[in-house]
Amino acid sequence: MTKPLRLGMVGGGEGAFIGGVHRIAARIDGQFELVAGCLSSTADRAARSAKALGLTRSYNDYKKMAKAEAQLSDGIDVVAIVTPNHMHTNVARVFLDAGIHVICDKPLSTSLKDARHFADSVSDTAPLFFLTHNYSGTPMVREAREMIRSGLLGELRLVQVEYVQDWLSEAPDPDNKQASWRTNPALAGAGAIGDIGTHAYQLATFMTGETPEWLAADLTSFVPDRHVDDNAHIMMRYSSGARGTIWASQVAVGHENSLRIRIAGTKGGLDWSQEDPNRLWFTQLGGQKRLLTRGGAGTSAGVRIPGGHPEGYLEAFATLYTEAADAIRARANGDPVPAHVLTPTLDDGIKGMQFIDACLKSSAKNAAWVKL
Repeated sequence: MTKPLRLGMVGGGEGAFIGGVHRIAARIDGQFELVAGCLSSTADRAARSAKALGLTRSYNDYKKMAKAEAQLSDGIDVVAIVTPNHMHTNVARVFLDAGIHVICDKPLSTSLKDARHFADSVSDTAPLFFLTHNYSGTPMVREAREMIRSGLLGELRLVQVEYVQDWLSEAPDPDNKQASWRTNPALAGAGAIGDIGTHAYQLATFMTGETPEWLAADLTSFVPDRHVDDNAHIMMRYSSGARGTIWASQVAVGHENSLRIRIAGTKGGLDWSQEDPNRLWFTQLGGQKRLLTRGGAGTSAGVRIPGGHPEGYLEAFATLYTEAADAIRARANGDPVPAHVLTPTLDDGIKGMQFIDACLKSSAKNAAWVKL
């Protein structure tokens, strides 16, 4: 077996959800070994979190961590950043400057200005940077992407995405760490459009290969005294003539994590739902509706286990981690990034921030059309 890459983590200590997800994903294919962490900026919490994970190298200052790890003969090869949004670019810059590759949770930042400043500071020879829009690692999403690129749908006409939840339908308990920072504009930047709207937007661009030219967004904060959006209705216009919509909501009662995308072209249409990720519906114009399954006959997307054994959320994350490992090893050998690596990069992060920025500007102008 290939020796695992040494992984560090910033954020993701006790009480954090997404840190555990990243740690599981990094282990699934045996490509990484977690060896160090700055799991909290509070010393005792960082130490407790590290002890619980069996880590002997624990820090409570990410700058000290980057400097120390870069000087060790067995220092980390790559760091996972799983902090609240406002820290992403600051942490990433420090580790990239130390010669350490970065895998960062989305979105890239809290503002387009900050994201661009960060991108301008990253040289072409810098270590690699990856952004974990995890749904792009789902096999049937990749199957749909290839079907669209092969022309099975013809010219695209309609792109409809919804990502709706209900967990923020009321003001959260102050002790709910996940809710508290996501509803704080200083830590999160945007609300629903940043947390889940960027997933919907990235999924649409990843599958179709097209980026909207214009959008009009109506953002709402339904919960009293909430200072970020919790619901968004967005219309999109593509230069090709296609039209699209995104509904992103965290106050849609009755929906747990309902991400769904429907795409229609001149020759056919596709329908995929994250809550049933191993199935993809395909209909040719004038033909019968067909169900394609992960690993089933006629599908080509990569799978870990035989058809009928479901793969889901964690495995999609793992695909991105494993592809990042392939790219990092290729870089170490002086080779280009392998063609099979589709894990989102810094460019995808900038596009996500352009989307958020355009939504905010549009909504401030009474849902006026804004050019991306």
